Amino acid sequence: MIKKITVLALIFSTISCTTKAQTKNNKNTSKKMDKQEFTIKKTDAEWQEILTEQEYFVLREKGTDRPSEQGYTNHFEKGTYVCRACKTPLFPSKSKYKSHCGWPSFDDAIKGKILFNRDTSHGMIRTEIICATCGGHLGHIFDDGPKETTGKRYCVNTSSIEFVKE
Repeated sequence: MIKKITVLALIFSTISCTTKAQTKNNKNTSKKMDKQEFTIKKTDAEWQEILTEQEYFVLREKGTDRPSEQGYTNHFEKGTYVCRACKTPLFPSKSKYKSHCGWPSFDDAIKGKILFNRDTSHGMIRTEIICATCGGHLGHIFDDGPKETTGKRYCVNTSSIEFVKE
């Protein structure tokens, strides 16, 4: 009996230490992101003045649009998709494809315009994509895109982008 209790205590102790280490790493990741320097900086009040409620929710509070076939999900004109907050070019229309996931999807981005952050929210491990110029939350990137191109799927919120026709 004492042997079983000792083994259980050892297991519990190991799990506790591992959990604390992971929590600490997550906090460091968040702090690193909070201290990120962006070219365009605005206060929350300034962002609220120029963005709609939904755009602010997605871009500044890391929200998510509801999946839909509306917005830019089924939009395939020639041009460039830019950050709705700061107008930085993000995705060329040639990288857009129909993914059937309910959000606009791209298999590539304009080099240097997107930053990637580990996202462990909602009990998942994902990679968040943000605008490198203003830090606006765009969506997430996944490895289930078209195999014949990059294999990537930049899953983007319609509220975070705007289309500029060619």
